[in-house]
Parts: sequence; C-alpha cells; structure tokens
Amino acid sequence: MVCLGNICRSPLAEGILRSKSPNIIIDSAGTAAYHVGNSPDNRSIEIAEKYNIDLTNQRARQFNSHDFNNFDKIYAMDSDNYSKIISLAKNQKERKKVDLILNETFPKQFRSVPDPYYGGEQGFENIFLLINNACDIIAKKYDKR
Repeated sequence: MVCLGNICRSPLAEGILRSKSPNIIIDSAGTAAYHVGNSPDNRSIEIAEKYNIDLTNQRARQFNSHDFNNFDKIYAMDSDNYSKIISLAKNQKERKKVDLILNETFPKQFRSVPDPYYGGEQGFENIFLLINNACDIIAKKYDKR
C-alpha cells in the first residue's frame, strides 16, 4: 500500500486490509521521505479507531526497489504515486505488480484515492470508506490462494 508520505492513506489501507485478512503479509510505504519514522496522521488513527482498527504501531517508511522483490502486489493510492512506483521498476514483471487500489472497486477506471491531508475530518471518513470497499475485494481475492 503506497501513498505520498505514508501517514494518511496507505497506513489506513494497511490497517484495513490487515483487519480483514490477517494471513496476508501487508505493509505500507510512501514514495517521498517526508515522514520516515513518524506515526500515521492523528486523523487516520482516529478514523481507524472508529472502526476498531489500530494503526498506532505503524511507522512511515519510503518505498524502494526492494519492495518489488518483497511483495506480490503493490497498490498505489493515486496516479502520481503509481507513476513514481512504475519509474522504479526494472522490468515488466515488476511493473505488472503495480496497480491503483481503486481499480479493484472500479476496474480500469484509474480513480485515485483523494489525499485527505489538507482536508477536514470528513475527508478521512470518505477515504476510509473508499479504501475499505477496495480492501473487501482484495481480501477475498487473495484469501482464495
């Protein structure tokens, strides 16, 4: 699960999917190093807590090329971060691992999860619901394996 700073959207996606499918190995990262080592944004923590999900043990880290070896699937939260991830891929096999998370809910529509960082509380509720719906599909897809 990858967004820009790894403090809002991707930690939520990690927490949501982990709550739905504890057998899947899940991590999150940001394409930028702005918040490396920091906890998720308090608003992400609060919206997750509202749905009985704990994000407090997560710490931001930066996405790197080793993630292509460590993960079977890489979900970007938006098209800008998708492009940044793709630019780090060394080959077609790595590029095929990357997708926009909302393509799970809205196939081939290439929608982005809006960045709620500068928005109000309602923005975090909205992205929680978007990510939650996508994670329902992801959990069902990968729990079949």
